[in-house]
Amino acid sequence: MTWHILGAGSLGSLWATRLARAGLPVRLILRDAPRLAAYHAAGGLSLVENGQARRYPIPGETAAAGAPVQRLLLACKAYDAEEAAATLAPRLSPDAEIILLQNGLGSQDAVAARLPRARCILASSTEGAFRDGDFRVVFAGQGHTWLGIEGQAQAPAWLGELEQAGIAHTWSAEILAKLWRKLALNCAINPLTVLHDCRNGGLAAWPDEVAALCQELATLLRACGQASAAEGLHAEVQRVIAATAANYSSMYQDVAAGRRTEIAYLLGHACQAAARQQLAVPHLQALQQRLSAHLAARGLPVT
Repeated sequence: MTWHILGAGSLGSLWATRLARAGLPVRLILRDAPRLAAYHAAGGLSLVENGQARRYPIPGETAAAGAPVQRLLLACKAYDAEEAAATLAPRLSPDAEIILLQNGLGSQDAVAARLPRARCILASSTEGAFRDGDFRVVFAGQGHTWLGIEGQAQAPAWLGELEQAGIAHTWSAEILAKLWRKLALNCAINPLTVLHDCRNGGLAAWPDEVAALCQELATLLRACGQASAAEGLHAEVQRVIAATAANYSSMYQDVAAGRRTEIAYLLGHACQAAARQQLAVPHLQALQQRLSAHLAARGLPVT
């Protein structure tokens, strides 16, 4: 079955090139005709591993193409996910599966509500990748991808194709805990790297600020019924900061490039969840306000 991939960013490109390298059928969906023309001019997607680049001439198309889509990897930014999915709605087959590979929380529910007949599979990844040019992705660090439908233990048979493509993965019936944990990690690290203008490792200079955020995030996770995601959160945040010390967070990279951030699906979602639980989270709220002011001063959206 063909893998249709919408979102030629770092993770979408990383999946597309590895699936194609394994000999699996892949088609890339680009946002419009000019973007498709630029892709054709580039000759395909390039994957850079260990300093070596290899190009994969994966077929490209726009959402307006006619062939039905049965398996879709939605790898665009969280704020684009709902509309991107809606553009493909006319092409989705009745038993379509959509793998949602977005940061944070909130966009997944929006996609599921817009496409009620599709089977939405949630995903969370720790793989490291970044783009160093148009249609070029650098594989920066082997990670792991969790996929699942909450409460569903039976994994789909096509997971074997991820094995074939060398994409390390686990099916989880408790995928929401994974997504909440990732959200908490991102909330504790990414905004601070933007505000302190530093790599991840630079946060070692602000241990009290990190600890206060982790305490509030762990309390929030427990209040939202995600006690397992709260376990050892501070220790893991410290481990991630140390392990990725030389890296710039994705939010830092977005701000540096003048791109919209996913603040609404990270800090915004956390603060809204706290409000629904009537839980006081002064450090998280202050962080959201500081980050919003920082983004606004640079002419970037704050939602």
